Amino acid sequence: MAFRATVLTLYPEMFPGHLGFSLAGKAAERGQWSLDTVQIRDFATDKHRTVDDTPAGGGAGMVLKPDVLARAIDSASENDTRPRLLMSPRGKPLTQERVRQVAAGEGVIIVCGRFEGVDQRVIEARGLEEVSIGDYVLSGGEPAALILLDAIVRILPGVMGNDLSGLHESFEGGLLEHPHYTRPQEWEGREIPAILTSGNHGAIEKWRHERAVALTKERRPDLLAARKAGKDG
Repeated sequence: MAFRATVLTLYPEMFPGHLGFSLAGKAAERGQWSLDTVQIRDFATDKHRTVDDTPAGGGAGMVLKPDVLARAIDSASENDTRPRLLMSPRGKPLTQERVRQVAAGEGVIIVCGRFEGVDQRVIEARGLEEVSIGDYVLSGGEPAALILLDAIVRILPGVMGNDLSGLHESFEGGLLEHPHYTRPQEWEGREIPAILTSGNHGAIEKWRHERAVALTKERRPDLLAARKAGKDG
């Protein structure tokens, strides 16, 4: 069964964006995954097609209305067991593990927030899982949704051609990826490390692992701590 993504957004024209090209685009052409968009504004009932209102309690900005968004979600997901994700800077950080969990299913429903946020009642009533792609704020959830889908689609079976490619990347196994090199052997006075051209595959794997551990220790010690805790647990 092909992976099916549905994105709820006020800007459906932003999709598929870069996902229409390269690996993801070719995979969509082959029918390995599909993307549908739902215009949230279509579910507004007043003549102005209003989707937002002022925050209860006062404050700056506007908030996406729960009734409008709920109707959009219900229309897109009736009798649907796909996970419902809300792209939000206050959500749980997106991890490669979560990406693999979603990719292993039949698809995903993604809600793109706008304005100051989404009414908390619809988040709770419709079981939206808030997901963040990083500790920064975007103008809306659409770029984050594209990033999430990029991470998912590339690891769907058969998309990368060689499924082993995804097993030696950053965050797989709790480590950042080791450095890469290719020809020419010498470039601007810099040589490819001799071990990589030695033909000793055992030694090469050991070197790559050591470099991965060193990079992770330098740049993301939190990953090493989590990896150790997982092994000890």
